[in-house]
This record gives sequence, structure tokens and C-alpha cells, in this order.
Amino acid sequence: MSESIEPMSSVNISERADELMEKAAQAHSGRATHVFRAIPKGSLSQVLLALRKDHELSEHENPGEALLHVLKGRVRLVVGDQSIDLGEDDHVVIPQHHHSLIALEDAAVFLTVVIQRPHI
Repeated sequence: MSESIEPMSSVNISERADELMEKAAQAHSGRATHVFRAIPKGSLSQVLLALRKDHELSEHENPGEALLHVLKGRVRLVVGDQSIDLGEDDHVVIPQHHHSLIALEDAAVFLTVVIQRPHI
């Protein structure tokens, strides 16, 4: 699901995370996401992602500058042959490399991405 957020409106991220945790528990993939955008099709996106224990967001390319904040649970960020375990309230810059995210326990994370678009 994706939504644009109106200026000066608020969204309770903790409540949304709880809702997504419930959806992830029912999903075959073990995950659920919600994308927030300040401007439709803009370069700034925030993704709320819930992952069940032992499920993962498989290896993928970083589309731009990215920050990850763990809201609930524990995850492992894997970049190449390096990894870091993160817990509640940990915050990390995601390197510009292929990476994956594994839930060490049921988890909810908030990802902020600025997509790099080619200059014309």
C-alpha cells in the first residue's frame, strides 16, 4: 500500500507498525509494507516494513540514499560479506551496495530513501 501524506498531517507510525505486524503474521511471505510519500512519484519515500521472524527482504540494489530505523524487534542487515545486528531504536545508514534484511525476531523497521534519478 502507498499513500501521499498531506503537509501538516500526522500518521502514528507505531500504530501502523502494529497493523502491519498483524498483516505480516497472516502473509505467506511473512512481510507487509506501507509506503509513504511527501509528493506522489517524488524522490523521497519512507517505507514501513514488518517482517516475521526468520523471513527476509532478499538481496536487492540500494536505489539511492537510505536510512533504516528499527522500531520493534531485531534484524540483521547484510551487505556483501559484512552484517550488523540491529535492535529497537537502532538507526543505520545503508551503504550503496546490494543488501538484504533478515528478521531475527518479529520486527518492524522504518526505511527512508531518497531515490537518485539521472540528471537530464
